Parts: sequence; structure tokens; C-alpha cells
Amino acid sequence: MVDDLGFCLGLTDARTNLPSVYTAVCGRRDAHLPRNVQKDYEASRAWVLKDEVIARGRVYYAKLIKGKSWFLAPRMVSYFNAIWGVPKNREKDLSGSANKILKVLRKEWEMGSSDLRVEAGITTRARFTKAMDKLQRTMKVVPQEVVYVPRFTYIWTLAETRFPEELSMKVPRDEAVRELARTYLQMCGMTLLGDLSRTFGFQRWESGRANQQLVDKGFATRLTTGVYELAGGCRELV
Repeated sequence: MVDDLGFCLGLTDARTNLPSVYTAVCGRRDAHLPRNVQKDYEASRAWVLKDEVIARGRVYYAKLIKGKSWFLAPRMVSYFNAIWGVPKNREKDLSGSANKILKVLRKEWEMGSSDLRVEAGITTRARFTKAMDKLQRTMKVVPQEVVYVPRFTYIWTLAETRFPEELSMKVPRDEAVRELARTYLQMCGMTLLGDLSRTFGFQRWESGRANQQLVDKGFATRLTTGVYELAGGCRELV
């Protein structure tokens, strides 16, 4: 599914405008996560599937845009990295805790959450969680396995060790934005005013320019201001 779509969310439901593993497990578009997800069969199945996919390492998984868990097909990793990734020469702009975690992982390569926090010398769990969220968002670290025995923990590793080729590719930002717009339009068939900006956090002018470039390439048709539809010849791809 991730390879076909390009990207999707993890455990979200019909209240978001993107497909997710949970809605795929449910098999219906109007799926809603219950309040008590621990006792819900479909949520449990989606969670187990997420763990298995992480362990296989064939798709990129991390908390990315707006703190949500995303699955990326390998071909999309370089485009996401071009927009949200932080190159090594700018890692000094990250927090001190984030750099301590990076230093440990570059020495040990993989480590569980508790051991990583202790080794990095981070005293509070809140600081560690905030730093890990930042490192995932900037495409520096990814979970590579979920362990439940003797206690629940994520095993973390560097993103560049799991997807070295994809993260080493240099892609201009405007090309990356256009590719995300193309993938989103192919996935949804139509984008309304502000859809692309709300989903990815782009500026309105940046989203508009990307969509207009798709029109110029014959991939999309502009219906009215901010509304674009997949061109007729491209509908077979959906």
C-alpha cells in the first residue's frame, strides 16, 4: 500500500485527509478510532502491523509532519528530506539533547529508549521525548524495532544507516514540493483550496506554484482558484 501511494499515515482515521494503516485495516473510509484503542480489535491489528513493517525496514517510518506517524515509500524519502531534513553541517542548530543522542547513536548504531537516555545523560523523560521527536521530524533517527519483553521499548537507529542512498540524494526544494503535490493529487484525484498547505505546512504561494507546474506538465487541470483535478489522461494511475 505504501509503495503504491507513496506515503500514508499510521493510526489516524477518517478525520484526516490522508489514507492510513488503520483505515486500511478497517477496510472502510468512515473508520473512527475509539477512545479506548487498547481494547479495539482493529486498532490492535493496525498496531501489530505497524510493528512488523518497522522491523522489515522496507519503508520509512517515523513521526514527521505535525507530529504524526508517517510511512514513506523509499522513492519519497529524498523529497521529504529535501524539505524537512537537516544536513550534518546544520546539526549544531538542533538542541543540546538532540546532539547528545546523535553522538551516542553514531557510536553504538542502535539502542533502546531507556539505555539511550541514560547514555546521552538526559535526566528527564520529557526532554528525551522532545529531542527524539525533533530528530524524527528532521529525519535523523528512526525506530528500527519494537520490543515488548522484558518491557516495551523502541530500538532506535540512525535514518542514514537504514536509507543511505535515499538520504544522500540532493533534491531542490521546489522539485520536492512539486513531487509531493503530484503524489497527493494522484492519491486524492482532486485538491481543494488550502489542502496541500494544511497537509504539509507549505506556504500558499508555494503550493499554488507546485500545482500550477503540474498543470503546465499536463498532469493536472485547474478548475478554479486553488482547485486542481487530476488530468483525464492520468486517471488510470489512481
